[in-house]
Amino acid sequence: MLLQVARLPFKFLSLTKKSDYRYMPAYSFLTLKSNGQGIYKEKGSRFLSFAYHVSTESDIRDKIAALKSEYFDARHHCYAWMLGPEKSQYRAFDDGEPNHSAGDPILGQIRSRNLTNVLIVVVRYFGGTKLGVGGLISAYKAAAEDALNNSSVMEREVVERITLSYDYSITSDVMRLVKEFDMAIINQEFQDQCELTADLPLRHQQKFSEKVKLMNDLGYPPIRVTPSGSGDSDQLGVKSLP
Repeated sequence: MLLQVARLPFKFLSLTKKSDYRYMPAYSFLTLKSNGQGIYKEKGSRFLSFAYHVSTESDIRDKIAALKSEYFDARHHCYAWMLGPEKSQYRAFDDGEPNHSAGDPILGQIRSRNLTNVLIVVVRYFGGTKLGVGGLISAYKAAAEDALNNSSVMEREVVERITLSYDYSITSDVMRLVKEFDMAIINQEFQDQCELTADLPLRHQQKFSEKVKLMNDLGYPPIRVTPSGSGDSDQLGVKSLP
């Protein structure tokens, strides 16, 4: 398994105030490294399943639209998705099947593997024989499971992109900070007043803030830390797990 980095818009902790988080943030999450497809057949009906890594609702809409266009003659295009490291955004859609007989079983497969940033679509071709609610639940669950079985999973680390502004004379001290807190450098500008943009793992955010505050309190030339909104918000780098 790989540990991959994802920058998400988390509030950067103040250097002088206590954090105002009201929940424990997720420092990493599981998602799909590769997409997968599956199939389940029952009493003449075919359930074609597709599992995707997604990052936004726009991405989800595009993938669903593409499948509806390709499989335009199918009776149902049911799906479920989940977004965000906190798994706070999700939806299940039955597309004309009895309530909770399609979308919920698909969503249940995403939850059972503790995944997020995932979309699963199951396309049903009706075979002429009704399966009943229980049969539909089993069929959509099995189809979603098969798509996930044919995909691969990776762990992604949540990071905050920040910019450090500092005097050139303490460049070596700043580089020690970068190494100590596993920061990935995105850009550097060396002048009398330098700037360094990097991705800071969220798991190190509090200790990093405390360390910078301590350095400033000890009389180092001031280090200013500000959030940076630039860069790819979804995929920034890969490193192997220990």
